[in-house]
Amino acid sequence: MSTTKKNCIASQFYYIHQLASHLLWSQLAAGTCEIVTLDRDSSQPRRTIARQTARCACKKGQIAGTTRARPACVDARIIKTKQWCEMLPCLEGEGCDLLINKSGWTCTQPGGRIKTTTVSYFPFVPPHL
Repeated sequence: MSTTKKNCIASQFYYIHQLASHLLWSQLAAGTCEIVTLDRDSSQPRRTIARQTARCACKKGQIAGTTRARPACVDARIIKTKQWCEMLPCLEGEGCDLLINKSGWTCTQPGGRIKTTTVSYFPFVPPHL
């Protein structure tokens, strides 16, 4: 076999190996999530606005949500009915309350500090879930 042909085969093998490695590392395990982007705006006094985007690989009957202030796969019924506190979105020791219009929730820390989360987008949940 010629040296040129060996180099070509080696290059193809390397490319396939790199592609396979990328695909394996970029896939999430079923039932897990990862934060893709996180933006914080602290331009207003005593107020920080944070926006995050998560990528989830949820199992059947689950959808992306929040558990203990982290992205998580949760029961799709919770999202469909907007019973946000059932996801346990607040940290341990914090109290959760639904906003009056069910557009989100508040987490109240023992010291009285309140964190408000509003849901500005949630994906379509099929009616059969």
